[in-house]
Amino acid sequence: MVPVSFAPMEFAGEELVLTSSRALYWPREKALLVADLHLEKASWYAKHGQMLPPYDSRETLERVADAVKQTGARRVITLGDNFHDDAGTQRLDEYASGMLEALTRSLDWVWITGNHDEQMARGFGGEVLDETEIAGILLRHEAQRGETKPELSGHYHPKMRLRVRGRHVSRPCGVVSRNKTRGDRMILPAFGSLTGGMDAGAPQILSALSPASRIDAVLPAKGKLVQFPLYRDAA
Repeated sequence: MVPVSFAPMEFAGEELVLTSSRALYWPREKALLVADLHLEKASWYAKHGQMLPPYDSRETLERVADAVKQTGARRVITLGDNFHDDAGTQRLDEYASGMLEALTRSLDWVWITGNHDEQMARGFGGEVLDETEIAGILLRHEAQRGETKPELSGHYHPKMRLRVRGRHVSRPCGVVSRNKTRGDRMILPAFGSLTGGMDAGAPQILSALSPASRIDAVLPAKGKLVQFPLYRDAA
């Protein structure tokens, strides 16, 4: 098990914790939130002629299990695109299926569906929802432009490009929107092992989180939340 670092942050009056494993932990709810697992992405590519190592689902689920152990979470809420396609549930190998069934049996598990798995099969336990709301915070797959309530979502796979020791590197990150008159909103980093990424400052992301007073990319580093400004309201 790889040690996970934790970076606490204030969000809509709650304390949330962004982890280096790309999960978001909600201590008061004992809930672990993960976005964009994209299970069975490698097997989808294999069906279309591009061969990738077929172990992405196992690796992703092992990382979920590690994050649960290290946070003490009793609930897991996924934020959509759980499988890379609707048929992905049928391609899980026996080992990965067993892991997933064990996780959903031992935890209060909620699947929120996304654009990749809108018709996700219900054969692995847990509750399947389009979206939900907990303590006044909306949990959904894709951020809704103009949303006035606090919101946690996924979909965009944001990444921050940094220069470290003379090298350019790309790191999955969260993107947080603050507004003086509306609720806080956040797009989580993609959790899945084979997920690509979109630049955190891309127009699509900034537009999805508008209107905002400020928008920041956020990364955990040595127990602290590091913020990188993406947008500031000139007013």
